[in-house]
Amino acid sequence: MGKIIDCITFFDNNYIFDFRYKVIEKFVDKFVICESLYDHKNNFKNKNFDLYEKYKDNPKVKYLLLEKPFPEDTNEWENQAIQREFILENLDFAGDDDLIFFSDPDEIPNPDVLKNFSLNKKYGIFLQDCFNYKINLYNEYESPWEGTRVAKKKNLDSIDFMRQKIKSKNLNYSFFRIDKEKSIELFNYGGWHFNNLMTPENISLKLKTFAHTEFSKDKFSSVEVIKSKINQKIDLFERGHKYETLALDKRFPKYILNNIEKFKEFIILS
Repeated sequence: MGKIIDCITFFDNNYIFDFRYKVIEKFVDKFVICESLYDHKNNFKNKNFDLYEKYKDNPKVKYLLLEKPFPEDTNEWENQAIQREFILENLDFAGDDDLIFFSDPDEIPNPDVLKNFSLNKKYGIFLQDCFNYKINLYNEYESPWEGTRVAKKKNLDSIDFMRQKIKSKNLNYSFFRIDKEKSIELFNYGGWHFNNLMTPENISLKLKTFAHTEFSKDKFSSVEVIKSKINQKIDLFERGHKYETLALDKRFPKYILNNIEKFKEFIILS
């Protein structure tokens, strides 16, 4: 089996990367973090990876900094793609059969799946339980979440393509739809999507700067609006979703179960 290389783009959530590292470190050979000095609207931002000093001498962690502004004639989605492809451009250390995993930082693969992992198709999709705002606030409407993607390096021409175009619904298209990639393996119980596991202030900043510009309006991104929706356990985007509090049990990462006090800010205790 090739090495497991876990890749993410990074904006500002140090908490979730540290959490990610602790959950899957045992089975990952290399973590690659790519941060840009510009948000996807091409506004300058500070370098936010505060954990750099903690991890800079860790041979398992490779930190990439995209320092140049994005081109003037690109949109938010194209800028997001540029940041993702910057990762691929810097995987020269990876072998052809190494497994390139790409996730948003809050999509955490299940270590039980990573253990003795093998990929039998060109691409893989991890089907993940979705939680919003709190570690145990379950979002059944978006579960299973198609989160982490994986391919061998020799089969990976574009991380953005893998993320945007490799979807389980491709498997439902007819044989004649040659424009739809169908060599896809689905991994059930594939981990967790801890969406918006951050303060209301940081959720607001995220909504104002990421590629989904339709959600940057105050009706979605106001801190007070966000606080109200968290308290009501409802969806940020007014889709009628109501979330359910779950008891902490074996469906959650062992690292959480062993460190409940550490995560109490983001756990609803009944």
